Amino acid sequence: MPYAKLTITIPDAVWISEVSRAHPNTRFRVLAATANEDSGVARVELRGNDPAAVCAEIRAYETVTDVTVLESTDGMTEMQVETTVPLLLNSLQDSGVPLEMPFEIIDGEMTLEATIPSETLSNLGHTLDDVGIEYDVDRIQQSVESESLLTDRQEWLVDEAIDRGYYDTPRRTTLVALADALDISKSTCSEILHRAEERVMKDYRSDDHPSSPKAAVTSN
Repeated sequence: MPYAKLTITIPDAVWISEVSRAHPNTRFRVLAATANEDSGVARVELRGNDPAAVCAEIRAYETVTDVTVLESTDGMTEMQVETTVPLLLNSLQDSGVPLEMPFEIIDGEMTLEATIPSETLSNLGHTLDDVGIEYDVDRIQQSVESESLLTDRQEWLVDEAIDRGYYDTPRRTTLVALADALDISKSTCSEILHRAEERVMKDYRSDDHPSSPKAAVTSN
């Protein structure tokens, strides 16, 4: 199944869009949420300089019917919010995408990561388009069962190499720079990457290009 990473722009009609844009340094962490056609309920954690003041602003929104503060400390407020416009939640539910909690909304945007069937991913795109929710596709790739294919150390280093541009064309970093940034030796870095690449390439070959029945098979 494909892995997809999308950046979704929360519509202005959703209260959390406007208030998070007004307070871009406040983290809105949605811990739990549910919705139907008429209403939605979410448990939200606010973290920032004055989350209690932000919470007070949320109460003033017409689409917010109730706010219950569950916990409040210096720099953090946890609350339950009821709303009459659960547009984003309904859109995700209608498309069949399981929304993993918690997720964060910062400055009017949320990042959605999911490994889902291609048909569900297509449904998500159509649903967001139909209701006018803007989004950017950051990445779509065929998922790899890395837990069984790569060791934890190999997976960590490959992820770091990808994020730092080692596999970009042209490369944004060198093997030496990558090793220095991760505080490992160049030889160790090279060996781990080579073994990971070997496993991935051999797995790809065995999955997509089966060996001839006449080929000799050896075991390790």
